[in-house]
Amino acid sequence: MQNRNVEIIVGFFMLAGVLALVYLSVQVSGLSLRGGSTDSYRLVAYFNDVSGLTQRAKVTVDGVLVGRVTSITLDPVSVRAKVEMSVDAAVDYITEDSIAAIKTAGVLGEKYVSIAIGGSDETLADGDEIFDTQSALVLEDLIGKVLSSTINKKADGE
Repeated sequence: MQNRNVEIIVGFFMLAGVLALVYLSVQVSGLSLRGGSTDSYRLVAYFNDVSGLTQRAKVTVDGVLVGRVTSITLDPVSVRAKVEMSVDAAVDYITEDSIAAIKTAGVLGEKYVSIAIGGSDETLADGDEIFDTQSALVLEDLIGKVLSSTINKKADGE
């Protein structure tokens, strides 16, 4: 009888562990179990480099999550990355002179879009474009520049 009780307790712990794993997976992936019931509007921004940015990446204002990246495509006319974002309708104060920048959470963390609100009186509406953008900082390019600069200085000094 005691052996059966131990098996039942172990079964409950296994079930709790699996449920916790599913919950954490959904939280980390950025998916929502609520569906798309929240009202939102679409903004567009063009970047020279979006390396590492993915669909469903976070869109933040001052570090607060206000939306998600819905699509990333290559614009055939400007040959720049076109990033479409879905922003919560409650965030209706993004101005036309706002700046959208691709940033990294931590040193090697995920890429996200950070919007810095400007000072204009005109706000953006559904389908509008953020014109002032800052592309992603690519760590490999930065390391390459530092190394080549160091090598060039040593070559010039010898």
